[in-house]
Amino acid sequence: MRISEYVRYDAVGLAELVDRGEVTPAELEAAAREAARTVNPRINAIVETWPADDGPAPGSAPLAGVPFLIKDIAVSMAGRRMELGSRLAAGNVAGADSALMRRFRRAGLVTFGRTATPELAYSTTTESVLYGATRNPWDLKRSAGGSSGGAGAAVAAGVVPLAHATDAAGSIRIPAAYNGLFGLKPTRGRVSVGPYFDEVFNGLAVQGSVSRTVRDSAALLDQIRGPEPGDPYFAQEPPRPYAEEVTRHPGSLRIGVLAQAWGGRRTTAPVADALSRTVRLLESLGHQVEEVEVGLGADWEEFLLAGARQWAANLTAQVDELAGAFGRPIDSSTLEPPILASYRYGQRVTGAQFVTALAIRNRIARSLARYFAAHDMLLTPTLPELPIPLGTHAEGAEALDGLGWLRRLFDHSPFTAAFNVSGTPAMSVPVTADAGTGLPVGMQFAAGYGLEGSLFRLAGQLERANPWSGRIPMVWAGNHTGH
Repeated sequence: MRISEYVRYDAVGLAELVDRGEVTPAELEAAAREAARTVNPRINAIVETWPADDGPAPGSAPLAGVPFLIKDIAVSMAGRRMELGSRLAAGNVAGADSALMRRFRRAGLVTFGRTATPELAYSTTTESVLYGATRNPWDLKRSAGGSSGGAGAAVAAGVVPLAHATDAAGSIRIPAAYNGLFGLKPTRGRVSVGPYFDEVFNGLAVQGSVSRTVRDSAALLDQIRGPEPGDPYFAQEPPRPYAEEVTRHPGSLRIGVLAQAWGGRRTTAPVADALSRTVRLLESLGHQVEEVEVGLGADWEEFLLAGARQWAANLTAQVDELAGAFGRPIDSSTLEPPILASYRYGQRVTGAQFVTALAIRNRIARSLARYFAAHDMLLTPTLPELPIPLGTHAEGAEALDGLGWLRRLFDHSPFTAAFNVSGTPAMSVPVTADAGTGLPVGMQFAAGYGLEGSLFRLAGQLERANPWSGRIPMVWAGNHTGH
């Protein structure tokens, strides 16, 4: 199969080709590997590839034969390295599959490599010392986002149709917005993080994917959703498969619009223009759209302080465990300046402060739940600005403490983290692009707890009304004409 043919299909389409016998999984894997060799030297999205295991036979699994990449954190594949983007964990090899990896295998995905993440996934751009900077396929001087930046860049450039991603404060939605992809953060408890963890960052972090089509994300979520024995959270099973929701009409929705973020960060003109165009599209589709004020349940400084304490305390425990496991020091030889500062900040968080942070998490969840009792969805820009230039995000980070670094992260992405705190689902949809630069602009839609189905219905409608699959970045595997 030529790469130019391979990139025309999404994951569901590729699986259908395999099922009909028109192409073999080996041919798809070869095309994906050639795509990676073609584009990865320019975007630095993939940090390692390996010989893929034989997957299920065609027709025996929904995504049988589809090439796939996992993020270098939060999913363990037996016998493969998971280095968390950090020199502290360099060389770490997983001893067994995690629950999520087993589900990827059952879905039929052919996993042949891992994608870049910032150190310990603790940034909104992917520029680690261990791997170097991941570049945006739309503009190589700009960030691909984080922390699933490698996944976002690889999918956007056509290496794979979808890839594993995680999200603790926006790490699925930020790369989706920067790279012109669809990315949905599931409800807390929708996808298990077991068996090695009961929760990650006290339930803030979830597992998911980024993809070029809505139906791919829906199909994959159908395969990986559901609890494992011992999980602390349980999200009620949906009434029908998410793959069916994509083609269902969403009805007339009550959608509130929050154009300016909590905390005072102003939305830039290109993004505000994209938001206005999205509102007009929604109205043309019959939705009731109005500007709203949404109470966060805490003032912004209180939100930041609680977040810094919760995040840093979790980070500190993780760093201590890694340092002990590998016998490495915790200093500038193993950790980047903002991570080391956050580690030291976490060492000073008291038990009482941590419990107070969890209480603030509860207030935020209750406040957003009140909003969703009166509205079907909330629309915001995913990010307040276009993709940032590489090298700018960590400028002056040496002078920041853990609170200062989190303040920078949340200033960069002020719309996304609240829905991790509340545990409610949210998606970034590449509804439109900036007229001046052609760069993609993501729009975030959030819904109430457990209502991914509503989001998929709306996303499917938006994709049909304003298709984005024809937009391709400057670095695109399909431009390569080889076999």
